[in-house]
Amino acid sequence: MALESSVNPTTPTLRELTVRGILLGGAITLVFTAANVYLGLKVGLTFATAIPAAVISMAILRNFANHSIVENNIVQTVASAAGTLSAIIFVLPGLIMIGWWTGFPYWMTVAVCAVGGTLGVMYSIPLRRALVTGSDLPYPEGVAAAEVLKVGDSTQGHEENRVGIRVIAFGALVSAGFGLLANLKVLANYVAAYFRVGAGGSMF
Repeated sequence: MALESSVNPTTPTLRELTVRGILLGGAITLVFTAANVYLGLKVGLTFATAIPAAVISMAILRNFANHSIVENNIVQTVASAAGTLSAIIFVLPGLIMIGWWTGFPYWMTVAVCAVGGTLGVMYSIPLRRALVTGSDLPYPEGVAAAEVLKVGDSTQGHEENRVGIRVIAFGALVSAGFGLLANLKVLANYVAAYFRVGAGGSMF
């Protein structure tokens, strides 16, 4: 007697790797990488890209037919590369500061980035089991992104996706407006004050 499959044949196959998912992930990666590079050079830190990418992906792909949680996962996985791609801003300036790098020759910089990215992918494969799947401590960003995807894929998450994308868009517009006004010298982009303590001085 033939074994019956436990999978219902009428259940539609979830689309995971799609052209629209790759294009959307690439577009988010481009924007987030530029933002991370600017933020890193400006204040010395970057932001995690997986969770906001998941929110943006769910809000956009929900308007298309046959979207699924696994497709959103592909988008946020592609977009999470923005955090690692921008890490080069901490390497090359550091080499210049210690005198091991004298400039930014284009092809040499491309080669350094390509070799670093290749090594990162190669090492991430064996280290994933040791540091992520087989670790006693859950990987915080991955767990958080998974929970965001689960909530967003539910029927109750539709309105939350809309609110999330509105908050992200509002924050981006406010930040862009503040930056524009600061560059036009309409607003001050920082506040500093001096006060005397004994014979010395201090600033905050």
